[in-house]
Amino acid sequence: MKKRDDMTFPMAEYERRLKALRTRMAERLLDAVIITDPGNIMYLTDYQTTGYSYFQAIIVPLEDDPVMVTRKLEESNVYARTWVEKTNPYEDTGDAIQTLSNCLKRMGLLDKHIGFERNSYFFPAYQQDRMHSAFCDQFIYDCYGIVEEGRMCKSEAEIKIMKRSAKAATAGMKAGIAASKVGVSENEIAAEISAAMFRAGGEFPAVMPYVTTGPRSMIGHATWEGRKLEKGEHAFLEVGGCYRRYHTAMMRTIVTQELTPSMYEAQETMKRALNAVHDHFRPGLTISDAHQIVRDIIMDNDTGATLVTRAGYSLGIAFPPSWDEGSIVSLKPGDFRPLQKGMVFHVIPWMWGVDGDKTVGTSDTIYITDKGCKSFFTMDRDFTVNL
Repeated sequence: MKKRDDMTFPMAEYERRLKALRTRMAERLLDAVIITDPGNIMYLTDYQTTGYSYFQAIIVPLEDDPVMVTRKLEESNVYARTWVEKTNPYEDTGDAIQTLSNCLKRMGLLDKHIGFERNSYFFPAYQQDRMHSAFCDQFIYDCYGIVEEGRMCKSEAEIKIMKRSAKAATAGMKAGIAASKVGVSENEIAAEISAAMFRAGGEFPAVMPYVTTGPRSMIGHATWEGRKLEKGEHAFLEVGGCYRRYHTAMMRTIVTQELTPSMYEAQETMKRALNAVHDHFRPGLTISDAHQIVRDIIMDNDTGATLVTRAGYSLGIAFPPSWDEGSIVSLKPGDFRPLQKGMVFHVIPWMWGVDGDKTVGTSDTIYITDKGCKSFFTMDRDFTVNL
């Protein structure tokens, strides 16, 4: 490993992560793993690029030095950002999978037990088929999740970085709330959110802000399309702040008239749910029970609204197209793993269908502590009334 002091974390953090990965590899009787997920590569090495649609991988042997296989253009990111000393790039006119195969051969690994991430977003089926063909009769093993197991619980150093992303998210949300006034377009609101996040030190998030107004709030994962906020309507905002690819997120709701009884009930219902999170989320509580705590409160309302999704999901390192680590941990029924110190969740007790035509939300990003949980945010949870 190349010792350096200009990465996101101290060298000791990366040494710990690599050692833990190799322990899991030994437990699975693997001599090497091929890691292709952008988040996993960054977790291990601090490597990042927006060019991850091209094949990239880090080969981690049980012993000896890891090797990065990247597009030639991206090799500069290995040198500029990471502790990795060995690279094996391929030209744009070259063959990425053949380069990978040749690299494994030079490393003396082709006849060993090798794992690969079968469920990686950016290792498509046709490339996996070619890899199997290149390895001929050798059996290679699906090691999906072997890195994510280490990412599940954040270290103190990671929590510290996520607090910086929370500052960006807070700045963006405050700007979005202030901009959400009658006659202002969704585009203008989104522009204010984005500018504030970036000025606060935030970097480009895996998903840009969700901004919807009035009836458009009922469209799942919709965002700004130029509509202007009208009197008597509401704006639904979901903002994810990012720093060094680590994300925190929150939802808030703005109304342009005094709260109606149903909107007040929705506000108070979501506040009760978040209060219950802070009262009950702790190490040892099962993920399934954590989900049910939130769901039971949200579903007990007279506004006509429902919780149509999981109650939350893990947050941490993310690249587009999604800011969540839900594939690692999601708050949903049937998962009886216990919450652990260092887990981070965007808890989303949002309500879909208030009065049949409104989606509203008040959410929180929390981390599990020794005895409970804490929020990354201090913002008020009431709906904002902008008359």
